[in-house]
Amino acid sequence: MTQHPPTPEAPQVTVRGEGRLEVEPERARIGVSLRARGTDRTDVLATLTSRNTEAITLIKSYGEAVATLETGALSVTPEPARHGRGERVRGYQGWVHLSTELTDFTALGELVTRLADLEWTRVDGPWWSLRPDSPAHAEARRQAVREAVRRAREYAEALGSTLVALLELSDTGLGPGPGMSGPPGGGMRMAFAAESTEAPPALDLEPQRQTVTAEVAARFVMSPPAL
Repeated sequence: MTQHPPTPEAPQVTVRGEGRLEVEPERARIGVSLRARGTDRTDVLATLTSRNTEAITLIKSYGEAVATLETGALSVTPEPARHGRGERVRGYQGWVHLSTELTDFTALGELVTRLADLEWTRVDGPWWSLRPDSPAHAEARRQAVREAVRRAREYAEALGSTLVALLELSDTGLGPGPGMSGPPGGGMRMAFAAESTEAPPALDLEPQRQTVTAEVAARFVMSPPAL
C-alpha cells in the first residue's frame, strides 16, 4: 500500500469506529446424549441403536424447522467388576451424542421436552446464535464505518477544517459480543427416564438476544486547518 505522509498542506486524522447491535437470535442448538446399559455387549448396542433411531426420527419429524442434525461421538465401554481379580466385566455402558440446530423457535420448546422425555436421554442447551451470513453482521460494519466518519469529521471541524479524502479503512475486528451464547457453560440440562405415556407440556423458552460488534480504523486527509 502506498504511504501518504502527512504534511502541513495535507494533515491526516486517524480514528476508530465501532458498531454494536442487539438482535434476536436466528438459530438455537441443542445437544442430545443417549445412553444404554446392560450386562451383554450386543444388547447394549442394540438398545443404543434403537434409542438413536428414535431420537433422530423425532428430530427429523420437525421438517424445515431443523437446520442441521449431526451425530457426534459414540462409545461403548466395559464396566469392570468392583471386586475380584483379573479383567472381569460386570456390564457395558454406551453413549451416542447428537447435535441439532433449529430455526423455528416455536417448535423448539416442544422438541426439547419430547427428547428429554425419552428413556435414558440427556438434553443440553439451547445455545442461541446468528447465521454466519446474518444481515446483522453487515449492519454492524456499516454502523462502525459511519461512526468513524462522524468522529473524523468532528475532529476536523474542531480545527476549522474539512475531510478531503479517505486514505485507509481497515477492519480491526468483528465478533460476538457478551450476548452471543454458546457452549460451554450456557443453556440448561435435562435428563430423566420416561415413565409416563402422556406427552409432557412444551417448555416455554425465551430466545436470548445477541450482541453483534464491529470495529474499523480509518485514516483521512483533511484540508489545512484554520489555526
